[in-house]
Amino acid sequence: MNVVAVIQARMGSSRLPGKVMISLNCLPIIQHVIRRTSASDVDDVVVATSNNSRDDIVARHARREEVKVYRGEETDVLGRVFESATVNEADLIVRITADNPLLSPEVLDVAIQLAREDQVDYVSNKIERTFPAGLDVEVFTYESFKRVNKEAKTPHEREHVTPYYRSSDSFTTSNVSSDQVFDERYMQNRTDLRFTLDTPDDFQLFEEVYANVDYDGLLDITDAVTYVDNTELGEHNMD
Repeated sequence: MNVVAVIQARMGSSRLPGKVMISLNCLPIIQHVIRRTSASDVDDVVVATSNNSRDDIVARHARREEVKVYRGEETDVLGRVFESATVNEADLIVRITADNPLLSPEVLDVAIQLAREDQVDYVSNKIERTFPAGLDVEVFTYESFKRVNKEAKTPHEREHVTPYYRSSDSFTTSNVSSDQVFDERYMQNRTDLRFTLDTPDDFQLFEEVYANVDYDGLLDITDAVTYVDNTELGEHNMD
């Protein structure tokens, strides 16, 4: 079973333009996301960006990390993810957004394992939320996604990729809960925390975490949560 992680990334964010290329601890955000995704149990990582010239820099940095790149229509994000999966012969697709620089490989691995074991169309930790924002993951089968690509028609469905799975009653689904991933009580049911990048306040939190938490390779999300709890840093950008 070929597991392909597709990271959707572009420079044209309305609230924080160019956020995927903002430097965090000497690396662009997109490179943090690529490295954290690559540390999970996936066979391929693809950055799906647009064919707009302003996204040339996204493609360039993805290739620097030695992952694949697919470029397509900017507004049809669903189409870009689908074509990325098709070209790379995916059986399972792991959908990642490029604004989550503390994405947890452990969460990805549990979602992938659940998709394999339960043999369902769609697995997510967003059906019933128990994780901080920014640790979101979705895993779905290529066969079911072919249907989604064909049947999802509205601009909202095409831009946000997976709403059709959750609005239709014709797909089988499973939810990943925080206690399936983390034994630590302080990591469970932490919907009060926010680790996604949409605003300058969000970036300030990431800067402080990366400046003050020791790590080797990838910064562990449990250490980040411990630091945020101890400093009450998360209070200024709670989701």
